[in-house]
Amino acid sequence: MMDVERSSLCNFVVNFLLEENYLLTAFELLHELLDDGRDAQAMRLKEFFADPSHFPVDQISRYSSLGESSVSNNINHALEVHRHKRDVPFSTLGPLKANERKDLNCAVKEYLLIGGYRLTAMTFCEEVTDQNLDVWANSPASVPDALRHYYYQYLSSSSEAAEEKISMIRENESLQKAIESLNYEKELLMKNKDLAEGQINALTKSLAATQKDLKDKENLIQDVKHAWEHQRKELNDCRAEITSPKMHIEGSSSVQNPVTSSVDSAQPQALENYKEEIVSLQKEIERLKSEKRDNPDLSDSNCAEKESTYTEEKVVEVDENKTLISHPVEAAGPIDSNSLSASVQAFDNSTHKPEDNLAEPAMNPSSTADGFPSSRTLSQQNEKPPSEDSRLHSKSETPSSGPAPDNMGLGTIQILADALPKIVPYVLINHREELLPLIMCAIERHPDNATRDSLTHTLFNLIKRPDEQQRRIIMDACVSLAKNVGEMRTEIELLPQCWEQINHMYEERRLLVAQSCGELAEFVRPEIRDSLILSIVQQLIEDPATVVREAAAHNLALLLPLFPHMDKYFKVEELMFQLACDPSGVVVETTLKELLPALINWGNKLDHILRVLISHILDSAEHCPPLAGVEGSVESHLRVLGEQERWNLDILLRILADLLPHVHQKAIETCPFSSVSESNGPIFSSSVLELYAGGHFEWPAFEWMHVECFSGLIQLSCLLPQKEDSLRNRTSKFLLAVSELFGESYSTHIMMPVFLVAVGDAADFTFFPPNIHSRIRGLKPRTAVAERLAVLGILPLLLAGVLGSPGKREQLADYLRKLLVEGATKENQSITHNNDIVNAVRFLCTFEEHHSLIFDILWEMVVSSNIELKIGAANILKVIVTYVDAKVASTHVLPALITLGSDQNLKVKNASIDAFGAVAQHFKNDMIVDKIRVQMDAFLEDGSHETTMAVVRSLVVALPHTTERFRDYFLTKIFQLTSMPAFATDGMSRRERANVFCEAICAVDATDISANSIRDFLLPSIQNLLRDPDTLDPAHKEALEIILKERSGGTFDALSKVMGAHIGIPSSMTSIFGEGGLLGKKESTAPTSPVGSPRAGASSAHGLAPEDTRFMRIMRVTDMLRGKAKSQEETHQNQ
Repeated sequence: MMDVERSSLCNFVVNFLLEENYLLTAFELLHELLDDGRDAQAMRLKEFFADPSHFPVDQISRYSSLGESSVSNNINHALEVHRHKRDVPFSTLGPLKANERKDLNCAVKEYLLIGGYRLTAMTFCEEVTDQNLDVWANSPASVPDALRHYYYQYLSSSSEAAEEKISMIRENESLQKAIESLNYEKELLMKNKDLAEGQINALTKSLAATQKDLKDKENLIQDVKHAWEHQRKELNDCRAEITSPKMHIEGSSSVQNPVTSSVDSAQPQALENYKEEIVSLQKEIERLKSEKRDNPDLSDSNCAEKESTYTEEKVVEVDENKTLISHPVEAAGPIDSNSLSASVQAFDNSTHKPEDNLAEPAMNPSSTADGFPSSRTLSQQNEKPPSEDSRLHSKSETPSSGPAPDNMGLGTIQILADALPKIVPYVLINHREELLPLIMCAIERHPDNATRDSLTHTLFNLIKRPDEQQRRIIMDACVSLAKNVGEMRTEIELLPQCWEQINHMYEERRLLVAQSCGELAEFVRPEIRDSLILSIVQQLIEDPATVVREAAAHNLALLLPLFPHMDKYFKVEELMFQLACDPSGVVVETTLKELLPALINWGNKLDHILRVLISHILDSAEHCPPLAGVEGSVESHLRVLGEQERWNLDILLRILADLLPHVHQKAIETCPFSSVSESNGPIFSSSVLELYAGGHFEWPAFEWMHVECFSGLIQLSCLLPQKEDSLRNRTSKFLLAVSELFGESYSTHIMMPVFLVAVGDAADFTFFPPNIHSRIRGLKPRTAVAERLAVLGILPLLLAGVLGSPGKREQLADYLRKLLVEGATKENQSITHNNDIVNAVRFLCTFEEHHSLIFDILWEMVVSSNIELKIGAANILKVIVTYVDAKVASTHVLPALITLGSDQNLKVKNASIDAFGAVAQHFKNDMIVDKIRVQMDAFLEDGSHETTMAVVRSLVVALPHTTERFRDYFLTKIFQLTSMPAFATDGMSRRERANVFCEAICAVDATDISANSIRDFLLPSIQNLLRDPDTLDPAHKEALEIILKERSGGTFDALSKVMGAHIGIPSSMTSIFGEGGLLGKKESTAPTSPVGSPRAGASSAHGLAPEDTRFMRIMRVTDMLRGKAKSQEETHQNQ
């Protein structure tokens, strides 16, 4: 309650200060209120001082350009001007008596001091000049805290005040209820927070338990590994025990006489002894083998496979032809590839080394079905029998002699794995892909995890910055490897390489990671696809490189069909919208063409996508700042779009258009009427719409379009300012596509009523079910601001997107006649409303197919006898010039403007002159320019002041864009007009004439003109204007003198001497180039010399660089045109 009373007292003081014209005090109070954070109480003061009708913008801008020393004087002057303008009091209480005013002054001062507004109190004492506020005469009104006492007295004596008090009490009660409601919501939120924290704690405990379980399993794995090592050691010990008797046997056999190399020298008795010894050795070996089979520690086949292969003993055989083969019995032990190679070469010189036999198929990917050499192939190559000429036959004693070739293959893989990291850096980059078969073979078959990880790292880093073809080769190798090694090794060995490369400095490597996510997902477990791989893709979507984000979008589309369930749908949908709003067009195209259809097919949640899409469209516009900060105005509803927001809206509208066929198909599939599927004609015919209007069936997929979608687009159109034609064009094309897809009946009976209601017109609801009538009627504008927003935003969509469909040409023509012809004849139509309708017609002209229809209606307006229709036709012709070509301008626009230009009414003629200027601005065709010149000559022959000013103003805008020939024509006309004496007797017309000519000269000066034109027309025109300095605005006068100085060069001294008596150049130039002058502050860096001296002439000719001079000219004409546009806007507002 205290805050309400405090606000009321503050408002009371504000009203008093404004009513009594204590504007300096009010201005100081505004700043102190803002500093105090009381924006609500400062609102009226802000609106008052921001009102251009109280404080003209041109005066304030001129004051702001002056020095800081005169700021306070300028403010005082502006406030004084406002005091003189005011003639209506703020309140209706009547004039105050002298003693009442004195008491109120003292009470206000007391209130300001109590409230802490000391600067405002000081300003108030200075502004009240007829009273000493420090002395308050003893009277009944002199009481402590007087203003509050007055306020209470006022509340008790006024019925309106009593009502205000009651309203404040009610407002206070409502605020209390709101506070209680917020406290209740706060309690609910706190309860939800506690519940969420409990859930988080439970999940944390579950996670800890899971981690503990995982750690226990890891410990169990380590225990099993240690047990396996122990068993392996025991197996080796057993083998050593077996080897010891063999060594003993070998030692005992060495005591015997060795077999001689010559068969002829052998004795028969010795041969028999050897045979007996061999038989005994065979029996011993059999006994040892039986012991080995009986040993349970040796039954573990998995451990036996991990050990190296041991050779079996060989025995000596005697050939029937007396050929003796003698071999000592070898000790069982591991044999590597080198020793095996040496023994085989000694046995048969015609046999190759095992390494050579193994390396050849290892380097040939086509040697096996899977691209790698198999152990069977290696075994077949290494088991080639020796030559028959040697007559030496080696025979294995046991079946365990087979694994020897496999052992040789593992040895070769080990050699290959050791050599590849050393070989790769020395191979040319363009030929490194030839090493891929070797790298893949080593990765697939090497038993050591660390070595495989190193080789996999080499595979991914084979080429520093692989191009597209090289990435394809590497990725094909990874896919082939994933097929061979299985899911588990793909997850453990390949995917970690992806994760390591995700932040690599080269985008080509990150691009390789993106490709691997989509292509390797098929070879991992389903639960990995929507967890680890999706996380990798999500991080790649944030990548700064465009190609990486594009690849992420492409591979996410490949990934979606492989997801096992829909748990991550909403996350993927969010990623899709993020990629769709990417600043790169390439990423957007990939998202719309690949990811969006994949998301729809995978998720089957079209309705959710549509809801989120409409929400994103509206949020993108609503989050932009308003066009103006004045609450309740039209500009406060319109939004200023940045480049990113405009891009996002355009993309989102494209998505809406891409989803239209899906919406149409779903509406057909969910139709509750059997006649739709049986009908061969249009799906949404009038008969179907009649059934729909009955309201007996629900059809949400069909209703979404005209209930949700059209409503969202209407809201969006009311947020877009006039210049956002591209977004309106996109929206209109979407509406045209809806008309084409859903049919003529839908367009006529559903679309048109929705948009007619939205612009404020009457509509037929026959084909709408009763339950949505209220929602459609809710689109109708209820306030004046809403009505103008409807004309600004919705009317263009109605004309171009709904009535602009091919089958509604007649309805479009009728509606345009209603707007342009019948609307112009209505009384009390504001200029703003007419301009908004003209803008809607201008937007319709962006669609070329409607030009002929618009020109037909414009000719009806041109030949009409109604003045307003003719002016409206001229205004429309002016704005549609941009959207027609030279042929249409010559055959339609110019004849209509010439007809309007010959009208006797001055307003019609001036409107046509502005349109001629627009034509001259956009076309450089000689025939069009000649017609404009002829018509302008006819206007100037009229001789009236208003017509002459209109011609000059219209052509000034066209000068930067027209031809040099037309600029010379315009300059000659300016020279002729300035040479003629001014017939106007009043000073206002003379000043207007001089200022318009000054603006024209500045505009010409900013363009490229010939030296002859400068000498013959530009400089004489300036001299003509300077002969009457009293009619020139000071800023214009300085600008003309600058142009004269720059363009005259060395002849300026002579000109100044000749014209000094008339225009006072020395004094005025001192004001420009001196210390206190305009250019002395900004441009001069050295002391200036007198204008009449030779030094001044030289510096004027060479002191400024050509580009600086041209820039200054352009800036001058820009400021002139900007000031002209502001003045025209003010004129329209006053009208």
